[in-house]
Amino acid sequence: MEKAKISNLYDLNETIAKDYLAQFTYPWEALKGISDFIKKLGPTLDKEKFEQRGEDIWVAKSAKIAPTACLNGPLIVDEEAEIRHCAFVRGSAIVGKGSVVGNSTELKNDIIFNSVQVPHYNYVGDSILGYKSHMGAGSITSNVKSDKTLVVVKDGEEKIETGLKKFGAMLGDHVEVGCNSVLNPGTVIGRNSNVYPLSSVRGVVPANSIYKNRNEVVEKQ
Repeated sequence: MEKAKISNLYDLNETIAKDYLAQFTYPWEALKGISDFIKKLGPTLDKEKFEQRGEDIWVAKSAKIAPTACLNGPLIVDEEAEIRHCAFVRGSAIVGKGSVVGNSTELKNDIIFNSVQVPHYNYVGDSILGYKSHMGAGSITSNVKSDKTLVVVKDGEEKIETGLKKFGAMLGDHVEVGCNSVLNPGTVIGRNSNVYPLSSVRGVVPANSIYKNRNEVVEKQ
């Protein structure tokens, strides 16, 4: 399933987790180890640029953190990132350089690449969001199937058993997700693709596409 490989989704130079992600073929393979990776990386960060703000929480001195934001570890907030009013970081999260975690947005077990925007009422769980990806207001990743079975990534007739009960979405670089969309468990969206507002997305969306609905996914012109 070439479309879903890390090499086809992400520029790994745009995340502090570059060396970690480089170990894997598919991005969801990294989900189980995010917490341990943060705990190992955190103590090695440059103390001139980062400060420790509690157990397993490292925040860049140049980052902007609203006093009403809730930060739980393990967590790394990279340089120039912004975490706004009433954001809730539940832990096991990396927030990339210059990224925005907005008001009332919740993060859990995520790698957020550099310059990502999740600015308004988003839930992002068990997911990886690529460089300069953006989730419109109210869009969320649904990370558990309603029947609680393990998540399978599907691309037409091709299927990959992930062995994961919790798996949100893998967004490639420069992906735009429209307002109030739901990315169902096991969603993978290729680089430079757009999702219409109010969409319910599942499976693999090719790179350079416009997702209008499940029956209409067109190539960008």
